[in-house]
Amino acid sequence: MSAAEVIGKRKRRRLSPSEKYEIYVSVLTGQATQRGAAESYGVDPSTVVTACRVAKQGALDALAAAVSGRPGVSREQAVALYLHEGKARWD
Repeated sequence: MSAAEVIGKRKRRRLSPSEKYEIYVSVLTGQATQRGAAESYGVDPSTVVTACRVAKQGALDALAAAVSGRPGVSREQAVALYLHEGKARWD
């Protein structure tokens, strides 16, 4: 059996979510390259690329869902203020 055959038969390593986050942060901050992170965690470089892509998309989705500013008054709250608390006007 040659060395190339042994290297090609590596067992797949599953990364935990915290490991994926650590990889993403290290690549994002420039502490490691994608190849370097893959070597240090013992995974294929495509695994690092996928983890970084998924983390970035998740962060963008979370930021898009977050609405800045003060939450508005719902119709039910406005009716409750008008009827129950006697606040007809805000003057």
